[in-house]
Amino acid sequence: MKIAETVTFGGSGLDRAAELRGQADQLRGQRDARAILMWRGKPMVMGDTLVRLPLDHAAMVDAAADMILLGRDNGALVFAADFSAWTPDNLDTETLNTFLDPSEQQHPAVPDAAFAELRAIMTRLSPRDAELAATAKAVMDWHRSHRFCARCGAESAMAMGGWQRNCAACGGHHFPRTDPVVIMLITHGNAVLVGRSPGWPEGMYSLLAGFVEPGETIEAAVRREVFEEAGVRVGAVSYLASQPWPFPASLMFGCAGVALNKDITIDPDEIEDAMWVTREEMAEAFAGNHPKLLPARKGAIAHFLLQAWLSDRLD
Repeated sequence: MKIAETVTFGGSGLDRAAELRGQADQLRGQRDARAILMWRGKPMVMGDTLVRLPLDHAAMVDAAADMILLGRDNGALVFAADFSAWTPDNLDTETLNTFLDPSEQQHPAVPDAAFAELRAIMTRLSPRDAELAATAKAVMDWHRSHRFCARCGAESAMAMGGWQRNCAACGGHHFPRTDPVVIMLITHGNAVLVGRSPGWPEGMYSLLAGFVEPGETIEAAVRREVFEEAGVRVGAVSYLASQPWPFPASLMFGCAGVALNKDITIDPDEIEDAMWVTREEMAEAFAGNHPKLLPARKGAIAHFLLQAWLSDRLD
């Protein structure tokens, strides 16, 4: 496996068992089938491990009827069960849906485990657990926001083990969508281009990124986004690595690009600031010794690419 496949949420080699999706409801009766539990985008974990429950566990009475077939794990089928309709006792809603929700919710039938914010725990999970949790979150978010048929407006129903929605009114079929996003390691000599968005913690900078537009190649999107956000022209572009990013459902295409100029002109509607950072300065930031600069957060592909650049491992 190339180092590019070791990015968070990727590289576990999950067998998604797509050939069984049409039989998912019947296969839920298998004795060794297990479910991971999700509550409003948060997976249930015990320590640093996803909880896997038998489908007849007492907690499952609070799960939605429809489940998503995620695939096979060590030969056993794994489903994702949605607990979003369950309301914990004494629920504190103040931090819910914040960028990094620190709260945890415990289900009385699984007292030693808790639902935890995926961003906060993603780097502690094994590659397999991270892929399962990311997949479950992304597909559940899609179902939540696509209840109604895009062709006729009637309410659609989950099908094919959660990987499809069917409309009985017009016969339409709808499938989960992933938004392509480019994120760019733009260099000029010994320096890399970084920027920050409004509202980020003071000192935090990351690589520039943006959505790929219809009719656009990845390379063209890299050049357009960098020029739009920072006024920097980019020449040669190459692909480095990808990362599924389930916040809510993107696929990040990590690319390297060579800048043709160093003058920066930011678009304040896009970013708050941008600057060139030398390799030595970035190494200090990663070591926690830079007086002003914080690195991109661990688990994000920006951190992964910058770390690979620092170690000359862009393979």
